[in-house]
Amino acid sequence: MTIRFLLNGEPVAVDAPPTRTLLDWLRESRGLTGTKEGCNEGDCGACTVMVTDDAGARALNACILFLPQLHGKAVRTIEGLAAPDGTLHPVQQAMIDHHGSQCGFCTPGIVMSMATAHLAGRTDHDDVLAGNLCRCTGYAPIIRAAEAAAPAPVPPHIRDTPLHPGKETPGAEVLPEGAEPAYLPASADALAAWYLDHPDATLVAGATDVGLWVTKGLRDLGPVAFLSQCADLRGVQDLGDSLRIGAMTTMAEMQALMAPLHPSYAELIRRYGSEQVRQAATLGGNIANGSPIGDNPPALIALGATLHLRRGDARRDIPIEDFFLDYGRQDRRPGEFVEAVSLPKSAPALRCYKLSKRFDQDISAVCGAFDITLADGIVTAARIAFGGMAGIPRRAASAEAALVGRAFASETAQAAAAALARDFEPLTDMRASAPYRLRAAQNMVLRYLADLSGQPTDVLKVTP
Repeated sequence: MTIRFLLNGEPVAVDAPPTRTLLDWLRESRGLTGTKEGCNEGDCGACTVMVTDDAGARALNACILFLPQLHGKAVRTIEGLAAPDGTLHPVQQAMIDHHGSQCGFCTPGIVMSMATAHLAGRTDHDDVLAGNLCRCTGYAPIIRAAEAAAPAPVPPHIRDTPLHPGKETPGAEVLPEGAEPAYLPASADALAAWYLDHPDATLVAGATDVGLWVTKGLRDLGPVAFLSQCADLRGVQDLGDSLRIGAMTTMAEMQALMAPLHPSYAELIRRYGSEQVRQAATLGGNIANGSPIGDNPPALIALGATLHLRRGDARRDIPIEDFFLDYGRQDRRPGEFVEAVSLPKSAPALRCYKLSKRFDQDISAVCGAFDITLADGIVTAARIAFGGMAGIPRRAASAEAALVGRAFASETAQAAAAALARDFEPLTDMRASAPYRLRAAQNMVLRYLADLSGQPTDVLKVTP
């Protein structure tokens, strides 16, 4: 499979196994060792590079980015950040001026995150840098450098144009040495036809999960299809009262989309991985992997979202809560994939709460989502869903029943919280004990009452 893209402004053609990561290729085949290998799982940001396509420039983790995902795009590494005449990029100069680097190992990734944000005119530096870990310098001088560089003009050479190698993209082909078929479909139709013939294949959307199967699990993925060229799996349709959102919509795009409609859901997404992860991870991928601790499913279940599935030319729609059957099992037939998700545009009572050991870039111990309908102070409908409380994301039927038909007051919330013990028997693992999870979920019910009552519930604000 020949992959073509721009690397630091120069076109390259790469023939490599489809699950070769950009990080390994840069360091081993091109000698570009400024991009560092730290965690090799998308957590530390030392491998951050800038990737530009038709949607603009994004900061991505090269360690879990497979080469076929770059076809037709532009990649810029730390070696290509300064101008051709050697003039430093404004963020590089600011890092020097404000003493933003100590050991230097994490610095290239930090600088690439800052440069990508600078290109986009972003000043939410804490969010931008949450995926870049620094254990030496500390973040104060780094943030000062980002603030100092913000007003500087963007160097013209940074504005990469995607390669656009043409409408023809690589198709299914057997790789050297008997490797399994790999496919880079140009559309959902092409994917549907190929997946019918390869129902055991691995579909790669953002690779923020699948990438670890390779880098950490050392797994052979077998036949694999990369969905990055399927533009018709992206985008949003406004259906009046609802939105139909393509499965390849990234979590960064979802955050922007949800902010004016469901701000609590958008705030949950802000804590989904890191900037680099949100720019790669997709809505469909987060659903299809069926994780019991995925952050999207509880919110989507509370919203009453509909999942759109496709197998060949056949399509079917199911409530998203029906998709999750048991741990590791979903209602997805061989050769069937997630095509889109539909959700209502209005749900003013929706609230989403995430509990994790770290505020940023951490996996949920418990994630709860709540949406009730009130008429004259009486609960007429309730949808409550949790992640981290069972082998699948699931509704809390007993807690919902304890609310419906009653005034939403302290006694009712207490009864609903107690009912969660009938809904879930959570597990104890490295993130939380079973009693802690149950108590945390019960407290989220009480927090929801306080939230809807207008009381302050922001965990980042401490009041005396």
